[in-house]
Amino acid sequence: MHYVAIAAQPLDVQALYEKLKAPEFGGIVTFVGTVRQWTDEIETQSLEYTAYTEMALKEMTKLAVAIEAKGANVVIVHRVGQLELTDEAVFVGVAAAHRGEAFKWCEYLIDTVKKQVPIWKKEFDTDKIRWGGLNDV
Repeated sequence: MHYVAIAAQPLDVQALYEKLKAPEFGGIVTFVGTVRQWTDEIETQSLEYTAYTEMALKEMTKLAVAIEAKGANVVIVHRVGQLELTDEAVFVGVAAAHRGEAFKWCEYLIDTVKKQVPIWKKEFDTDKIRWGGLNDV
């Protein structure tokens, strides 16, 4: 059973991982995106994420259901609001019968979330404020 959410509070990574566990799954792969300080020459101080929540949840659910139809369990949660350096911004996890499937589907999900889900990032950098389109973790 999938779990998707847009979270205004810090992510409880351990609790999200626990949602993936089930006796039929032998491989669990997770991706946790955090706020980093440097992107090439640009130094970030903090980020603010905003979302079109209703549409974001709809898109994340479609992604989760498609992977679950292949025999997996899926968790996708993205933060919104003000985040500081090292804060967790996104959690994507897949539990599958075998590790190969779990790795493949987890990578597919984070890549697709970044491209399709209406979440935007405002970067507070040392030199100026930058806006991102769809999220870029």
